[in-house]
Amino acid sequence: MLEETGPDRLPAYMAMLAAHAQAAAQALATQTSEKKSDALRQAAKIIAEKKDEILRINEIEVEAAEARGQQASFVDRMQLTPARITDICESLKKIADLPDPVGQVIREWSVQNGLEFQRVSTPIGVIAVIYESRPNVTVDAAALAIKSGNAAILRGGSECIETAKILHACFCEGLIAAGLPAYAAQIVATADRDAVGLLLGGLDNKIDLVIPRGGKSLVARVQAEARVPVLSHLDGICHVYLDRDADIEKAVSITLNSKMRRTGVCGAAETLLIDRERLPELLPPVAAALREAGCELRGDHAVTEIDPEIAHAIELDWHTEYLEPVLSIAAVEGVVGAISHIRQFSSGHTESIVTENAGTAQKFLDGVDSAIVLHNASTQFADGGEFGMGAEIGIATGRLHARGPVGLEELTTYKTVVRGDGQIRP
Repeated sequence: MLEETGPDRLPAYMAMLAAHAQAAAQALATQTSEKKSDALRQAAKIIAEKKDEILRINEIEVEAAEARGQQASFVDRMQLTPARITDICESLKKIADLPDPVGQVIREWSVQNGLEFQRVSTPIGVIAVIYESRPNVTVDAAALAIKSGNAAILRGGSECIETAKILHACFCEGLIAAGLPAYAAQIVATADRDAVGLLLGGLDNKIDLVIPRGGKSLVARVQAEARVPVLSHLDGICHVYLDRDADIEKAVSITLNSKMRRTGVCGAAETLLIDRERLPELLPPVAAALREAGCELRGDHAVTEIDPEIAHAIELDWHTEYLEPVLSIAAVEGVVGAISHIRQFSSGHTESIVTENAGTAQKFLDGVDSAIVLHNASTQFADGGEFGMGAEIGIATGRLHARGPVGLEELTTYKTVVRGDGQIRP
């Protein structure tokens, strides 16, 4: 083990993880859907049985984080509760019940010489998931990787490493119980930051994809240093737009939920846009509900003229992912103004329009090029579980391969199978 051999052995340790993962990926690629699903159900059962032990270990790490003065939103992300453990187990069962994405015929065709072609989905291979102190990611990432036929190397944050280790151990028990290789999901059992650098280097081409899930500094490092493909998003600067045809009750409830349900998640709204024509009517009830929930408000000149208690926003506010109970508010010239503002300041993550006008809604949905766009729904639905995917490894905001929640289908690629009957090329 690494702890017994010292930090000088880190490169050899990481190389060992990669070699085991590559071998496991080759074995997983041909496993039956039933066996993979059974592993996830077994893991759910074991996690439920060890709930008290998991909570005890997590509580120790949460108390240590609070003692160090970590932000409340950070502590919330790393904290487990009985309900959250139940959610983890339910997520495993949902993923187990989903259709297997491997071996699906995506497209088939033939050409004049009689050759027959099929584009067939296949696993990506070895996926490295680098995340901060979010215990559920340990299980979600491992489950999605296994169900899609991939091997996973998991590297969680140091603040929650013991919680991640016990969840990983439970998951591996499920793999073994189902007759799958335990090396199919491995965890980096050290907080040494150099381990991340080795993963990003590709470990002699044994890492096929890196998925970071965490704050801006983590994702920026991964994007800057990775020598293998990366699937990620950098910021979650999400917007809610209240149109002139918005229903007031929906405007209040959707805005409140988008911002305050959990302020530390990437789908939390950071900017509220309001049609200038309805600003005097919509702003007061929305602002009152946000204040009552403990949210600090910052607004542009038009907003502060109506409500002088709102602080003046500065340019930096429109570029900021707060991840805490702070919301910036701007008045815009209708849906065109909202789309313009979003194009200028959005990180391409999630945007929502609140309106009863179907035509305006469609204009917004067509005109906003973010990974997720919603009509009359909270931005906090930006989650793979809410999309019916069982869970997600992360949200992708790029334009290649995958956008939005990264679930089973997004963890596959494809190969082209060609069948002939003696054809040769002239």
